[in-house]
Order: sequence, then C-alpha cells, then structure tokens
Amino acid sequence: MTAEEISAIVEKNGPAQGGLIAILQEIQARYGYLPEDALRVVAQETGRSLVDIYGVATFYRAFSLEPRGKHLISVCLGTACHVRGGPTIAEEVERQLGIRAGETTADREFTLETVNCLGACALGPVVVADGHYFARMKTSMVKEILDKVRIGLDRVEVDTDQRVFPVEVSCARCNHSLMDPRHVIDGHPPIRVTASFGNKHGWMMLSSLYGSYEVASEYEIPPDTIIHIFCPHCHAELIGSSKCGECGAPMVPMIVRGGGVVQICSRRGCKGHLLDLGGAASE
Repeated sequence: MTAEEISAIVEKNGPAQGGLIAILQEIQARYGYLPEDALRVVAQETGRSLVDIYGVATFYRAFSLEPRGKHLISVCLGTACHVRGGPTIAEEVERQLGIRAGETTADREFTLETVNCLGACALGPVVVADGHYFARMKTSMVKEILDKVRIGLDRVEVDTDQRVFPVEVSCARCNHSLMDPRHVIDGHPPIRVTASFGNKHGWMMLSSLYGSYEVASEYEIPPDTIIHIFCPHCHAELIGSSKCGECGAPMVPMIVRGGGVVQICSRRGCKGHLLDLGGAASE
C-alpha cells in the first residue's frame, strides 16, 4: 500500500475519532496488521500525533502492530476455562504449532493468542479458531481442529451438501439478470457484479450456489474490507436498508428468479446472508 492509497483511506473516512478507527481497520484489512510507515502517514494526514495514533492502535485488541497469520487461534485462560484445563489446551496448541502464545508461525499460517474471557464460561475450556467456537476442549481435539482450520472451516462440499443450491438473481434496481453464462464457478454460471473498494474498481463474480462462498475478482480483496457492489448494467449501487446480523455491515440485495430476495453481507470474509423466497425487494 502506497502513501497515496493511505491518504485516500484517510480522506474517505475523515480525521475524527470514529473515522480514525475506520482508517486503522481498513489499513489492517489490507496489510493484516498496522505497519509503522502506514501509521506515520495517518498521523501526517490527520494532524494527530504519532503517540495518539499508537494509543488507539494499542487500546483495541482487534488491531495488531505485528504481522498476523492467515488463521487466528485464541485460547481462553479465564477463571472458568483455567480451572477446566485451559492452560493444558494452550500448551498443546503451542506444541502442535511450534510457537508460544503471542507468536506467529514462520509460514504466516497461524497466530496464537491467549485471552482472559471469550464470553462462553459455561462451555469451557474454549478455543476460537477463525471466529468458530470449540467448546469443552480436550488436548486430543487440538490436532483435528488445526487440520480443519488449514483446509478451511467454512468450506462446503457443493456436490453433497443439501444446504447448497443454485439461485438465479437480477439487479434489485433495474431487474436485469446478473448471471454470467460465459463463466463457471462451482459448476454453475456465477453472479457477476462490479465491486469497488479503496481506489480499486473492477468485476467480481460470486458463486450462484446459495451456501457457497467462492468468489473471483479482478483485484484481490483483503479480508474484512467492506465492498461497494454495483449492477454492471444500470450501474446503481446494490445496497439495502438492513445491516448484517453478524458484523453490522450493509447487506446487498438481489432479486431471486421466481420471487424473493437474497441478501449477502458486503464485508469480505463475513458469511452473513439471508434468503427470503416469500417476498419481493423493498427499497
């Protein structure tokens, strides 16, 4: 990311306190952490001292000043989890990954952290891997969970999972079909839209299988980035009035052929989606 790109992020989000948090969130989504050079540009562009910027970056646990791995493993060591064997679970994860808590594996695949509470005390000991909770953990479960994380916890078998089925959709504004018969994802024509984030603007194709999260795009979209999605025909932004129940980002509505509406979360990596086959789009 260049200084010009960071300046564009600052300009888009504004220099106020809430804007500063949004700025840091977008930079971390691009890099995976907050590099010192990027924070210096933010300080310069917002007129804030570097000390203030670091103060915000270190106050919130969601931010990291060091590169994180592709997968984040959190082991709870709060009182309830501690007395049920949390430290033993943490030691086994350390042994399996070859790192200590607070470290990242050399291949940047895993970052391990220990936390004081994950809000699920009755289910302890608890481990969270890439946002998925694993309750009543035992050391014998650690290897299996790490293997699943490597494959992808959200991976679905599109040929056998009955929760996955194809939908045909159209623009919620102009009603033009968004299906692209020239390409194939998951064995079906994908949904083609225009995606915009930062200073990037290009095509994006989504699997038309409801329940699959396969995506292809002209530009690599960093995780946690909120994407603005447009119809490639009428060029209207596809944005509804509802927010994602999982992360709070705007939902993107599309009309389902035969009646109904499908909505997907605009945040890259979020699995929030809704399907209402009983109604039509309400804008």
